[in-house]
Amino acid sequence: MKGYKDFFQLESAGGLVLMGAALIALIVANTPLSVFYNEALEFKVGFHVGPLTLNKPLLLWINDGLMAVFFLLVGLEVKREIVIGHLSTLKQAILPAIAAFGGMLVPAAIYFATTFNHPHALSGWAIPTATDIAFALGVLTLAGKKVPLPLKTFLLSVAIFDDLGAIVIIALFYADTLSLVYGIAAVLIVAALCTVAFFRIKSLIPYLILGLVLWVAVLKSGVHATLAGVVTAMFIPLKGRSSGADAVDMQDPPLIKLEHTLHPWVSFGVLPLFAFANSGISLFDISIQAITEVAPLGIFLGLVLGKPLGVCLLSYIAVGLKMASLPAGIRWGHIFGVSLLCGIGFTMSFFIYSLAFEVGAAPSTQAAGRLSILAASLVSGTAGFLFLRAKLKSAKS
Repeated sequence: MKGYKDFFQLESAGGLVLMGAALIALIVANTPLSVFYNEALEFKVGFHVGPLTLNKPLLLWINDGLMAVFFLLVGLEVKREIVIGHLSTLKQAILPAIAAFGGMLVPAAIYFATTFNHPHALSGWAIPTATDIAFALGVLTLAGKKVPLPLKTFLLSVAIFDDLGAIVIIALFYADTLSLVYGIAAVLIVAALCTVAFFRIKSLIPYLILGLVLWVAVLKSGVHATLAGVVTAMFIPLKGRSSGADAVDMQDPPLIKLEHTLHPWVSFGVLPLFAFANSGISLFDISIQAITEVAPLGIFLGLVLGKPLGVCLLSYIAVGLKMASLPAGIRWGHIFGVSLLCGIGFTMSFFIYSLAFEVGAAPSTQAAGRLSILAASLVSGTAGFLFLRAKLKSAKS
């Protein structure tokens, strides 16, 4: 239990740092410093090795490169939770899985309904399906020390299934024109990872080297490169070194060791940098026409209304049909409060937005879309915080 408390504290603190990074970026983008901010993000960094050339703006190195480390951590967390954690049994996993499904289905439906007659906007349907776990846990922590641990665990579990859904969506719907050569290379590298895992090699070095090569192959193949992080994580062993003929020392499993190493770097480095690079919205670039476009409206409504409606509705149906039960000590008011927090899209919504719209979009369109994500996350976080704070206060009295 102590490990989970430490995890929540780290994740919550990381969420607060995320808020700070986003606020600083918003301020910088609307001051004379915006010139340096934009030039830094557009600065091209590249290298050339034989026939391989990579030359990208700094923004894409952050979004495609550093975010692969984030997805590696997501993959590690997903594997741990499914194998030995709170999602290791069907009884534990069924309610958050159904809640997460509802929290993706309803926002997507609301977005489709809002943008149905505008084909150019339909590619953004997945943007409001995402939840930012660090941001949401950060707000949940602000609600007070009386927040039940099972409620935090429920939010974490929903977010894990949410991340799994986002990974599948990115792989299936946001791939560029595929390269057969690099696609075959990626398959061969995955086969090499499988071989290393088959022989139960406990050293992290071969997994990380192959993961880096896989990142390059996936990047050049047309599938989004961050998925290489998730694939690599799936092969990293969750058993420690052998301490006898049959005994296994579980004190230092390679997966747990890597997860603990990466977590502070991702929480206080990768994600704040991503937030800083993607939250610099110039309010001067936003026109009235851009704000009233259907895509920003669909994103806002999907996150603010669709997320809580989907999470609560499908959770209620699952419990009503006796497919699942509420965690001990948790009431429907708690579930509703957490469902409001699920509308904090932020990191993942920004990420999917960049895949759906950023390339070739006008500055006003980019700014309006990202502003809708920020506004929806702010509204959802504030509503969830106020509701849970009142709920916990009334329960205490």
